[in-house]
Amino acid sequence: MGYSIDPISDNCYPGTSVLINKFDIRDEAKLNEVESVLVSARNAEWLSEPKKETFDFAHYKAIHHFLFSDLYDWAGQVRTVNISKKGTRFTLAENFERQAELIFKRLKECDYFKGLPRDEFVDEVVDFYCVTNELHPFREGNGRTQRAFLTQLIRNAGYDINFADMDTELLMIATIQSAQGITDLLKQVFSENIV
Repeated sequence: MGYSIDPISDNCYPGTSVLINKFDIRDEAKLNEVESVLVSARNAEWLSEPKKETFDFAHYKAIHHFLFSDLYDWAGQVRTVNISKKGTRFTLAENFERQAELIFKRLKECDYFKGLPRDEFVDEVVDFYCVTNELHPFREGNGRTQRAFLTQLIRNAGYDINFADMDTELLMIATIQSAQGITDLLKQVFSENIV
């Protein structure tokens, strides 16, 4: 998981960094294993038959709920603690609603990137990826929610992407660089994977 969190109500078992879960799994490696299997299956189910197509913040939260509700009571709910990861601090919990409103309002104003030439489309997807990564609204599962939403958004605009085909290490490096304002590698990764 790897998040640094503020020590207030962090949804973990006392004295651990293991998230409180419906299976009462208190071993982080075991929880990661169970989470990976369950969430992968739910992700495939969502992408084969999306349950929502509004492309707003409610849609984003609905994906998280769908992916993680078998594991966590708080699935689909925004986090109440501030978190950071690998030196990147994400949007403060008290600023979510305003940030999300701006992000998803712009997405709607851009007609969900439909009808854009490929280069412009890739630029918009990269920008959306960066701002939703910075938002990081959930206690856990942000990347998987983001990738499911983006896959659906990209398909809705007439393109396609398969995150499973991506070099995950390269995507992680590109994501970290983009958090520092350098998006060249991220643009390259998306350009090579959007068809």
